[in-house]
Amino acid sequence: MHIPVLKKEIIEYLNPKPNENFIDCTFGQGGHTLALLDAIEPNGKVLAIEADPELYNKFQQEGGDENSKSKIQNRLILVNDSYINLKNIIAEKNFGPVNGIVMDLGLSSWHFEESGRGFSFKEDEPLDMRYNPQINSLTALEIVNSYTEEDIEKILKDYGEEKFSRAIAKKIIEKRQEKPIRTTFDLVEIIWSALPGRFQRKKLHPATKTFQALRIAVNSEIENVKKGLIQAAEVLGKDGRIAVISFHSLEDGEVKRFFKRCQEINIFEIITKKPIVPGFEEISNNPRSRSAKLRIARKII
Repeated sequence: MHIPVLKKEIIEYLNPKPNENFIDCTFGQGGHTLALLDAIEPNGKVLAIEADPELYNKFQQEGGDENSKSKIQNRLILVNDSYINLKNIIAEKNFGPVNGIVMDLGLSSWHFEESGRGFSFKEDEPLDMRYNPQINSLTALEIVNSYTEEDIEKILKDYGEEKFSRAIAKKIIEKRQEKPIRTTFDLVEIIWSALPGRFQRKKLHPATKTFQALRIAVNSEIENVKKGLIQAAEVLGKDGRIAVISFHSLEDGEVKRFFKRCQEINIFEIITKKPIVPGFEEISNNPRSRSAKLRIARKII
């Protein structure tokens, strides 16, 4: 079951009012969008963007009962695109004014559990990791089987903050000379063999950082966050608020720096001096929320 992260806090800080318009840059399975639609009844609209065509189609086919569908059909504008094209999407849909924006930068639980694209090291799946296979030709399989040792090490170090990036990269090169690395379990086995024994017993699974790094590299996630934030700041109306949820320090650092720069040049007022994190109850109900950090800013011009 999909549980949107920090939903209560998103609604509290975005403070949506009846008939306002919002953008959900990362629709996923619709948790934040549906909560916003409830808050902005009767005529408020949400422009929701989902990059993954399969997830987009899944909601179109299964998105609630007929009652709820009819209730939101004229108020939900759902597009299969990326938030890096935010300004173009708004122009195409003639959407506005924009009273608030939410960006949840985490993966949907569907990606881990149902996509079959190798996002999770707990399932034996092809090493794909693309959000949109229709427009992105780069896969994790290509990276681990064709990139140089130096490039793989840099990806693991820069995007995964992996302490053993050199050892893992070296082992990847060594093993792929014996046979191609095709599945998530192939890669997990290599990672295990590259680490000293004492680090194999840590609470964090040894493959976590490598899988994160490859996913970020495949989908150009850090570069896309930068592009999305710039456009979000441009399209947000005066006094509108932007809420961004990140799940690792690289993303959170980008959001923090962007908000700070915007505050210095009098575009934003930072609402959250420190990021908001989930409470004990939410983490108990949804363990994946444990690393979430929410930052909010208000546009002042």
